[in-house]
Amino acid sequence: MEPFLIGIAGGTSSGKTHLARHILATLGNRQTVMVQQDSYYRDLADHGGKPPEEINYDHPDALEMDLLARHLALLKEGRPIHRPVYDFETHRRQINRVVVEPHRVVVVEGILVLHDPEIRSHLDFRVFIDADGDVRLMRRLVRDCEERGRTVMNVLEQYRGTVRPSYLQFIEPTRRYADIIVNNSDDAIGQRGFDLVTREVTRLAGFGE
Repeated sequence: MEPFLIGIAGGTSSGKTHLARHILATLGNRQTVMVQQDSYYRDLADHGGKPPEEINYDHPDALEMDLLARHLALLKEGRPIHRPVYDFETHRRQINRVVVEPHRVVVVEGILVLHDPEIRSHLDFRVFIDADGDVRLMRRLVRDCEERGRTVMNVLEQYRGTVRPSYLQFIEPTRRYADIIVNNSDDAIGQRGFDLVTREVTRLAGFGE
């Protein structure tokens, strides 16, 4: 059976990874694998000598979209890929790669998953997670300060300077490509939406047949 690819897009800290992990937990790791678009960020050296604070990481050019598209095509064909590994603290790609084998369901998540036409062409089901901007900002503050070694001021400056403008320009418009839009401004409402998406993926991917 050809792998079933689901794309999950949305703004920063909207709940993309949460939904992806919910699907993996429900369907099982033997049946499902996740590919995160964040792994395909370009190395700092590819930005023409710009320091990290001057780079717009929410712009499509910050990501190696063509490589992700090629990898999705390989997984769709039932072939393994060698996924890059990106370090958010150093803004560098590591030398090692991670082998990702094709699974029955491949969950692809990232802010710009629905932006690129070639990537969209490989997806069998598309989800956009919507969440209030203030909620997403609060979630991002917690994540970046606790997990990525950022300061509150650095996160706020980046959000104001590039994250929010890029969301409005590149990410929010891609909701029109989604098969379903999930409201995740509230945890309880969001969980019901995640459950609905998981049931739909289960049905569309042919589980239980």
